[in-house]
Amino acid sequence: MLDGSSTTIVAVATPPGKGAIAIVRASGPSVRELVRRLVHTKSRLRRRVATYATIVDESGDLLDRGLAIFFEAPHSYTGEDLLELQIHGSPVVGREVVRAMLACGARLAEPGEFTRRAFLNGKMALHAAAAVADIIDAQTRCAARAALANFESGLAQEIRAVRSALATILQELEGAIDFPDEVPEPDRDGLKLRLAPIRARLERLARDGELGRLVREGLGVAIVGPPNAGKSSLLNALLGTERAIVSDIPGTTRDTIEESVVIEGVPVRLIDTAGIRSHADRLEAHGIARTERALDSATIALVVADGSKAPDSASSRLLERTQDRPCILFLNKADLGTDPAFATAWPGAIVGSVRNPETLERVRDAIATAGWKGERFDATLPHLAGAHEFEAAYAAIAALGRACGALDASEPIDFVATELAHAFSQLGHVSEQVAAEEIVTGIFSRFCIGK
Repeated sequence: MLDGSSTTIVAVATPPGKGAIAIVRASGPSVRELVRRLVHTKSRLRRRVATYATIVDESGDLLDRGLAIFFEAPHSYTGEDLLELQIHGSPVVGREVVRAMLACGARLAEPGEFTRRAFLNGKMALHAAAAVADIIDAQTRCAARAALANFESGLAQEIRAVRSALATILQELEGAIDFPDEVPEPDRDGLKLRLAPIRARLERLARDGELGRLVREGLGVAIVGPPNAGKSSLLNALLGTERAIVSDIPGTTRDTIEESVVIEGVPVRLIDTAGIRSHADRLEAHGIARTERALDSATIALVVADGSKAPDSASSRLLERTQDRPCILFLNKADLGTDPAFATAWPGAIVGSVRNPETLERVRDAIATAGWKGERFDATLPHLAGAHEFEAAYAAIAALGRACGALDASEPIDFVATELAHAFSQLGHVSEQVAAEEIVTGIFSRFCIGK
């Protein structure tokens, strides 16, 4: 084992609570001893075959009856001997099985330790290990598909292809540097042409990665505006359910209401807020303060106003307040008419009614345009996901840029080779097992116990 581990770890691998079954996993050098002491079967356990078994504790007392599956190293998830017990889904039974294994010398696994051992034992690349956590955390179908795409070897193949191209160029440059009398220096213009598609390939991975991050994490949209503009009605219409109380009385919403919808595969967190106005009682003022905080934290401001009335000072102040972020302007209540003054004050605003399906579709499209510029994310393509992957890719892109700058400035070819070597080294942190310990620890800290 590459990690030199001498301990056997154990954990319940299914979510806490009651269920039809629970799964207890054990991995490490003492698994065969655990099988001998705690798992009784009529015939010897065969590798990768589910076998009916009686599970007992360290004293031989019955704990449960279920299925036992033995995976022999290195042909297991962790690369070690691994045992999975499928038992009845009682929290008490699962806890007692784990306790019996601890009594026999195993220790409780840390979060993500099973997958960490798989990584350290060469069973999966670091980006694939990170993708496992993304699969577990996926909130939408698109996010799950994106994580599965990265779980496969696509990203590793992309990065290795880039590194291979860089390695070929580096070999040529090193020959020209070490043996200048025998190996001519490569044509600089031709070298730039060869570097251009490498850089473009990395930039595409980074661009797709940013979209993928959006699919995983979503974005916040704060619905703000003066009282009685129709903010809560808009929230209910986008959700398709009566989530917020709607009233003709201004100031009905006194607190923020947060719900999520999925737009083009992206989870969007909608935050309905209290109406902002200068004259408010003490309770309403608390709601307005929360509106300000929601606006600060949101990616997009969706400013709603009653378009049937002339613009007021509160709406004007909101426009000034939201200039530092993507902003969508929506003039509601067009069924009651639209004040001509708004055409001048709010150019480009969506004019319509929350009761109109076409208006709601325009609002959704506006959120997509403001949030991800309308770019479609192909969840089947490999892409960057982890923070260390982005850092490595952007560092490599910057190094390629400096290399091209050195070529343009007719600087010594040594400078070019140094930058390309830096790009090559940085990309190793994406697909190869060269990541720093703190990066590895950060990735596996996201996992639940038992995975």
